Amino acid sequence: MKRPTAIMLLALLCLAPFGPARAERIVVAVAANFTDTAQQIAAAFEQASGHRADLVPGSTGKHFAQIVNGAPFDVLLAADRARPETLERQGRVRPGSRFTYALGRLALWRPHAERVAPGDLVETSTFRHLALANPRLAPYGLAARQTLESLGQWDRLQDRLVFGENVGQAFRFVDSGAAELGFVALAQLRRINTNPGAWWLVPETHHAPIEQQAVLLSDAPPAAAFLAFLREERARGMIRAAGYGVPDVH
Repeated sequence: MKRPTAIMLLALLCLAPFGPARAERIVVAVAANFTDTAQQIAAAFEQASGHRADLVPGSTGKHFAQIVNGAPFDVLLAADRARPETLERQGRVRPGSRFTYALGRLALWRPHAERVAPGDLVETSTFRHLALANPRLAPYGLAARQTLESLGQWDRLQDRLVFGENVGQAFRFVDSGAAELGFVALAQLRRINTNPGAWWLVPETHHAPIEQQAVLLSDAPPAAAFLAFLREERARGMIRAAGYGVPDVH
């Protein structure tokens, strides 16, 4: 039996109902931009399996460093594919477990505005600070840098850039007024209940694809079950509703 198939079978067995004494907890390192959606998925997973997924939000770069240094995570839901691939090459993930669970979209956001366009980045008289996630730590920050470079604005705007540790912090900078506009995840804007202002959905040709990948880091059966659940249509529907793309299931 192929190893990926064995992992999936084990995961499905773990989704069978258990009594309270058999319920287990797993620890899931989750990218900051995906935290709210992961909370919904974790709640549905607990309802279906009895197992609880405790989420640890943060930047993918920080999670990567923690895993390399022995952090006891069972699952990583990254915001990119580069770090899961590196962990796989280093032998730190369970073979055959890596897959893309969501496709992220980047947006330039300005609250309390009627429109936002790339030309707003040229009209610097209208803003003092532009927020983005740290490109060295956060994939959405790297995509923001690549977008500014493709628009010829990266060097020109250096004295106006405000860096968050992750895209969640970049969002808070803009939401609090500390920055007049910023690069955030489209999924973050979809969660705003009141008037979100305006945003420009960055064309995917302006940056490398934001392929958010998952990997299994431990042999805990509920962790494999969680990843299997993430690939089911119930979870995929939650991901789509949150503003992400989802790849075809093979």
